[in-house]
Amino acid sequence: MENKNKIGNYRWTICALVFFATTVNYLDRQVLSLLQPRLEELFGWTNSDYANIAAVFQFTYAVSMLFAGRLIDKLGTKWGYGWAIIIWSVGAIVHALAIPVGESLAVLFGWLGITAFSVSVLGFMFSRAVLAFGEAGNFPAAIKATAEYFPKKERALATGIFNSGANIGAILAPLTVPWIYKQWGWEAAFIIVGGVGFLWLFFWLVYYERPTQQKRLSTDELAYINSDDQERGTPVEAEAKISWVKLLGYRQTWSFAFGKFMTDGVWWFFLFWLPAYLKAQYDIVDQAVMIPLASVYTMSMIGSIAGGWLPIHFINKGYDAYNGRMRAMLLIALFPMVILLAQPLGDISHWIPILLIGVGAAAHQAWSANIFTTVSDMFPKKAIASVVGIGGMAGGLGAVVITKSGGALFDHYKALGHIETGYTIMFAGCAVAYLIAWFVMKTLVPRYKPIADL
Repeated sequence: MENKNKIGNYRWTICALVFFATTVNYLDRQVLSLLQPRLEELFGWTNSDYANIAAVFQFTYAVSMLFAGRLIDKLGTKWGYGWAIIIWSVGAIVHALAIPVGESLAVLFGWLGITAFSVSVLGFMFSRAVLAFGEAGNFPAAIKATAEYFPKKERALATGIFNSGANIGAILAPLTVPWIYKQWGWEAAFIIVGGVGFLWLFFWLVYYERPTQQKRLSTDELAYINSDDQERGTPVEAEAKISWVKLLGYRQTWSFAFGKFMTDGVWWFFLFWLPAYLKAQYDIVDQAVMIPLASVYTMSMIGSIAGGWLPIHFINKGYDAYNGRMRAMLLIALFPMVILLAQPLGDISHWIPILLIGVGAAAHQAWSANIFTTVSDMFPKKAIASVVGIGGMAGGLGAVVITKSGGALFDHYKALGHIETGYTIMFAGCAVAYLIAWFVMKTLVPRYKPIADL
């Protein structure tokens, strides 16, 4: 058994940097959902207006994810990640200029005969598109960095840790954004939060290098990181271009993509609609959302780290990495079923649906820590970011379907005076999504089958 102290721990410094980037990523994207109840009043948005704004983010994110993976494979992790956070930080700040941007777009769209959207909706659509384009680079770069710096047996744990940054961002957002809004207005919230990314960029450029070029990494730790490759007798960082068509020829790619399509939208639904849900059903707004939302995402953080640990339990019992991970994911897929009780028990106390949604959100993060790692289980390092990009596109398209469906359902049932029925339908879909995803994934890839011919 390796002496971990002798080996060194610099790889965990890289994990920490990726954790903080993911925190900033989710902090930036959640500002709008927290301000939505007030922006709805200010600009007269309907649920469908907000759904359109959110859907532009998700669609842009989906398409960009496909190319983000390729660009990061081409640029390398250091500058691929660097450019991603520069673009998404600028996109976050541009939200503060949504109205003048929207006025310019309204003139342009008017010339084209398109008048379906108001100035404010157009401005926020543009801002969300820029934000999404940059944010699409986070997970392909993060998974690539994890594959570069961790052997397979530690990747799920490292992924669970950095993925928990999503929850930290989601916790920090309701603790800070409503306060900033009260003090300086909605524009300041976007500017201040968006500026944090540039601080992270400095540390990333100073401390990240590829493992073979990293002077802070000991020889023993580098050998430990590359032990999987050495055991297979393959080069550690071989460079080659792999076509999407070739990647789409593998069931492993479709398994990952379908799992993302079915489940990513659940997380986006919680992230973008939970503040609206609390307002619509319980009239909880502004700083009153701080504790409920922080509770949900604190539970999510625990789920992310626990989800990273769970497959290690099965691997230590003798299962290979993939089968241990799939056993863990089946257990995880059962927990979102509790969301079915959120609406029936919501009349007792608003805390019951909050806690049940928290369980579902925690399960999603546990699932996410493992589904990402199935890519590095199956594919060589040179293809990881591209496959993650394909899956991310599928997840983004799934999120568009959920967001647009939610907006239409909520407006429909709000007009009938029963908006809670719309949430009941959406919660039911969220509850069963993971079991459907698991069974299809297991059917496509029933056993461990790494790809060696790329």
